[in-house]
Parts: sequence; C-alpha cells; structure tokens
Amino acid sequence: MPCVYISTNLNLDEVDTDPVFSQATKALASIIGRPEHLVMMILKGSVAISFNGNKDPAAYAEVLSMGGINRDVKRKLIAALGSILENNLSIPRTRFIVKVCDTTVGRSKL
Repeated sequence: MPCVYISTNLNLDEVDTDPVFSQATKALASIIGRPEHLVMMILKGSVAISFNGNKDPAAYAEVLSMGGINRDVKRKLIAALGSILENNLSIPRTRFIVKVCDTTVGRSKL
C-alpha cells in the first residue's frame, strides 16, 4: 500500500484541500502502479518549517511503498507532487523536498 505524508508550514484551515488529496492519490496510484483504493494520503498544515533560512511557504513529503519504486518512478513522483503543491497550494517547487522509500529494499524474501 503506497502512502504519501505531506507536511507544510501553510495554515490549511480555510483551504480546499480536496484537489490535493485526489490529485496526489491518482498520481501515486498511476506512477507506482497500484489501485487508488490502496493509496493512503496524509496532509498536515501549520507545521513549523524553515527552509533556506526563512519561513516562506514550503513543504516536506515522504512517499512509502512496498515495491514499485525505482529511479524513474522517484523522478515522476517528485515531479507530480511538486506540480500538485505548486498548482494547489502555491508552494514553489524550489521549496519542496520529498523522500521516496521502498519498504521492501534490503529485506529478505520470506
């Protein structure tokens, strides 16, 4: 099951976050190759984040998946999530960092 956890320093109380949830879910499912109903998305606002020495709008994300992650997938995920955050929350791509992890890497098969 893929999961994306996005934290931002923006206050999301008055923001319509539905497009962020739907677009990120569709992007993860499509890029990783999993059904949408298995994608979990967590979006947390008002997180204390400083980037480049200031508190301008910024975000940090972690994408976890059990398989389906390679270099090409990582690039596509970073590009897609960057576009979603820029278009929906006005967070510049230069103020967004993402960590992509395959939870099966390094594990022996049972």
